Amino acid sequence: MPLPDALTSELAARGRLSLPVKVIPKSPRNQVVGLMADGSLKVKVAAPPERGKANAELCAYLAKQFGVPKSRVTIESGHTSHRKRVLIHGEPIGGKRRR
Repeated sequence: MPLPDALTSELAARGRLSLPVKVIPKSPRNQVVGLMADGSLKVKVAAPPERGKANAELCAYLAKQFGVPKSRVTIESGHTSHRKRVLIHGEPIGGKRRR
């Protein structure tokens, strides 16, 4: 499932996106499952939840999906939880921010 257009549009308009995410580790592959009723993005990652492997894979996968470098995706909170808040910094399309 592709990312919801509203999320990519918000990142493009603001240059940053703080996103609630529910992570399902040890899945067969990395994929966005969809949006949950509370607005969280549900994401499956293949890595196990040990020593930060699932967190690193989540950040790398979201960076690829949003088209930003891995260094621009960080976990703000929930490092040891299935529910996390992820911050994505990215330059909007065209490189100019709307204010």
